[in-house]
Amino acid sequence: MNRVLSGIKPSGSFTLGNYLGALRHWVTFQDGNDAFYCVVDLHALTEEIDPAALAPNTLDAALNMLACGLEPDRCTLFIQSHVAEHTRLTWLLESTASFGELGRMTQFKDKGRGQEKVRASLFTYPVLMAADILLYDADAVPVGDDQRQHLELTRELANRFNNRYGETFVVPEAAIGGTAARVMDLQHPERKMSKTIDSPLGTIGLLDSDEEITRKIRKAVTDTDGEMRYDRAAKPGLSNLLELLAAATDRTPVEVARGYTTYGDLKNDVAAALCEMLTPIRERRLALDGDLAYVDAVLSRGASRAREVASATYARAADAMGLLPEPAE
Repeated sequence: MNRVLSGIKPSGSFTLGNYLGALRHWVTFQDGNDAFYCVVDLHALTEEIDPAALAPNTLDAALNMLACGLEPDRCTLFIQSHVAEHTRLTWLLESTASFGELGRMTQFKDKGRGQEKVRASLFTYPVLMAADILLYDADAVPVGDDQRQHLELTRELANRFNNRYGETFVVPEAAIGGTAARVMDLQHPERKMSKTIDSPLGTIGLLDSDEEITRKIRKAVTDTDGEMRYDRAAKPGLSNLLELLAAATDRTPVEVARGYTTYGDLKNDVAAALCEMLTPIRERRLALDGDLAYVDAVLSRGASRAREVASATYARAADAMGLLPEPAE
């Protein structure tokens, strides 16, 4: 059985983009794989965040992951900071990575641009991400296009470590979603729908009401020529809507476009399909909010299983680098 691993940062309320771009695929990966999923709360520390908000955001992320269909009997769900080996392995991998290759990471350049002071953790967090993956001997990592560079760094570090110190890590492959893997903002279709960018009409929240979803879809940007065709470069707003309906109905955007002559009819059907898809998630989330003891138990069991696997991998890596083994208890 292949092992897959992925994580999500607790940096804000989940969006439709998080679901279609990642979580829906994670649910599928539970079938036929040994799946590990975590809330990467340590990644949230790379940027300014209110300490009073981090723990609630972390719990909110776990609740949403369960509401979207992750099942504790079919996957291991845990909080990153609850497994100490993540930071311990990071140091070993930082001693394998180079300053130059971290400086080439485009996300660091983008997020650090124009800032007088940039946290060192923003510079080194791709190594923490590598540790997240390598600790669990993951064969495949579901990632979006914006994380491909970090996965390539993970592969490079794993191969370098294996060549220097002996076969220690599994070298993972990317597992990238298909249709709607990258959901765009409804008002600014040139940019990704994000839980960290304030765009009230451009972002559909995972827990939005049917009324909110319908209102946002009806106000979504399209174009003025009225021609119904899928063309991401020339017609990004319309193409975004076609991608959303395609993702909700298991079709391609081109197939969807053939069924419409007016933007209004398309928007009505997009809104209806999204409401139908997200209503069960909203209902499961409401039930989970009323049983937080169950959620705590799920996260505790998940952390225990994760520590079991991660500690063995860390010990293997530490031994390979020549560190003195820890005394047996």
